[in-house]
Amino acid sequence: MEVAANCVVSINFTLQNDKGELLDSSSQGSPLVYLHGADGIIPALEAGLAGRAAGDAFSVTIAPDQGFGDREDELIVDVPRGNFPEGQELAPGMQFQAEDPNTGDTRLLTITVIGDDSVTVDANHPLAGMTLCFEGTVHEVRAATEAELSEGRPL
Repeated sequence: MEVAANCVVSINFTLQNDKGELLDSSSQGSPLVYLHGADGIIPALEAGLAGRAAGDAFSVTIAPDQGFGDREDELIVDVPRGNFPEGQELAPGMQFQAEDPNTGDTRLLTITVIGDDSVTVDANHPLAGMTLCFEGTVHEVRAATEAELSEGRPL
């Protein structure tokens, strides 16, 4: 069976940036599983997997505009230290979720700098601005069940 819409697909992969730095990988024996066509993975990666079958190797390079977009300086802001719970220990690299007051969407924020009176947070996706290089193999392809199609994800 080939990777196509409404298939549950599992892949073993490594993800590197264009400098060859490892960003992510599937765990040994635990492939990434997604429902093809349900927006469960980056669309450009999904397109690169279409038509492949179990056992096929893949190599897909994704430019920032097809991945997580370019970094946006306006998404880096200083927040008053008082907006964080008193006594909570903060450190650069810590991540937390916050609601965007304009859209109501939840955003992942990363603390970059901690000052005496303010904390600098970055709302860019951690992979924004990066060229993403996926390599791996298709582990398994199968038809999705009715329940999976209804849920829009593998069960």
